[in-house]
Formats: sequence, C-alpha cells, structure tokens
Amino acid sequence: MIDLHTHSTASDGNLSPQDLVLKAREKGITVLALTDHDTTAGLDEAASAALTQGITLVPGIELNISWPTGEFHLLGLGLTHIHPSLQAITTELKNQRTSRNSNIILKLQQAGFNISVEAIKKEFPQSTLGRPHIASYLVKTGSCKTIQEAFDKYLGKGRPYYIHRAGADLQQAIAAIKASGGVSVLAHPLSLYVSWGKIESVLGGLRESGVEGIEAYHPGARRPEGIRLEEMGRKLGFFITGGSDFHGEGVRKDRKLGHGCNGEKLPHRLWTEELLPHLQSFSTQVEGGATEPMFKIWQSNMVD
Repeated sequence: MIDLHTHSTASDGNLSPQDLVLKAREKGITVLALTDHDTTAGLDEAASAALTQGITLVPGIELNISWPTGEFHLLGLGLTHIHPSLQAITTELKNQRTSRNSNIILKLQQAGFNISVEAIKKEFPQSTLGRPHIASYLVKTGSCKTIQEAFDKYLGKGRPYYIHRAGADLQQAIAAIKASGGVSVLAHPLSLYVSWGKIESVLGGLRESGVEGIEAYHPGARRPEGIRLEEMGRKLGFFITGGSDFHGEGVRKDRKLGHGCNGEKLPHRLWTEELLPHLQSFSTQVEGGATEPMFKIWQSNMVD
C-alpha cells in the first residue's frame, strides 16, 4: 500500500511524525509521503522512523496558494533539501497563519466563547496551530459536538468566525519546490471549486504554469470523479497521484491511511509508474534491511 499525502503534528495532524510512520507500518504502507501544511519541520523525525520501519518516505510539503475561489493547495513531493526560497515561503505562510489564528480567536472571544491562544497551545503543545485545533478546542469545551460541526457552524468559509488566509504566489511556490529537488502536484483538484465545464481549461493553465502532477485520487472525490480527473490529467500532460490526506485517528472518518476515493486502496502504480519517474534524484539503497531514500544529503539541512 502507498499514501502520497499525509499530515503530522508538525502541522495539523494528531500523530507525531514518528507515530505516523509507525501507524503507516501497522497498516501495511510501504511508501509514505509526509506533506505537512506550510512546513517541513517533521521530515527529519519521519525520515529516521522510516529507516527503522523499512518504509520509503517521500519528503513533501503542502503549500497554501492564493486563489480566488475555494482552496488551492500545492504539494511538493520528493524534496531533496530545503532551498532558501522555500524556507522564505514557509516562514511567511507561518506568520500569516499565526495572525489569522489570533484574529479568529479574538472574534470568538468577542462573541462570548471561553477560548484563548494560550489555552489552545497548552492543549496542543507540539502542533503548529490552525483551525482544526480551534475546532477541537470548541469540542473539548462543549461548544460543539464534533469538529465538523465547529467548521459548519463557526469556522468554515462563509461562517461567522471565518477569516480568509492569503496564500503563496503560485509561480514562486513552483520555483521553490523545483529548487528544493521536488515536483509540484495540485492537491485535491475539486477543492478549487471550479465547475466541470471549466476545470479542464483551468487545469490546462496550471500545467502551462509549471504544475506537473494532479492528485486525482483523494477522499474528497468519488471514484468516477477520480477516474475523470485522471483521464483529463493525462490529456493535459500531468502525471497522476493519490493520497488519503490523513490527519490522524478520529479526525475525519473518510481519511484512512492508504485509501483514496470511496475508501478504496490507492494503487501502487501511482508511485512506481507515475510519481517515481518524475523525481529528480530520488534513489534508494538498502542498509540493514531498511529502505533509505536520500536522507543523508539533507539531515543537516532540513530546517524550517
């Protein structure tokens, strides 16, 4: 089994990078991409854990991109190091996230909610805070029954306490990912909120801009939609990937490690036939029975 899109406590997941790798091993995952939001902070820990578990770790990141509708998330997969341009983007996005969190919490306080930045940090000391942590705190304090309810009532787009978050420039993000040895992949294309009648034209423009792959197989798409996205992607010259967008046990019931559309297992061909041939310098060697993807070249360079 494979999974080319997952998250840890380095961003908004609820498993540490090490525990995520252990969970992946438990589920039979042999190829795992760690793609935390706007940070590479968990990659070093995940790499070390992957060595002990015989898992091929694909170092990655998921960047928030400026986009007029919906959400545009760009995956960077197969990073070999962190170029200064990528570090500059993650630093700016981290600052934007911190400011946004503070403003959301301020609005909640003004509405009478018993909540504070300090209280949430105490609850999630190892995480880079975001809306999922605010939602979890609302559940913990009894303001909502579920995380989904918190988003539906308060934190989702168009809800009372939603605040728009600016993203990175697409061209700069593509260039930074390439400079860091990786390839750029459009995550969950349906989140762009573009109609099927227009999406081929939009995807074509993204391909011309330098995006190389699309994540056709994701829990946010039904299987027929995934197949349609793959066919469209091939027509436009993209390679095809898939991932669970897993954030941890109990976060989203539809996000299971190694599974994409309709809860189906992600096909191994998305790694061997699609992503792997496009990675610039992804090489593996066997040491002590474990698979080691290019970690030695970055152990001292992975900073965020």
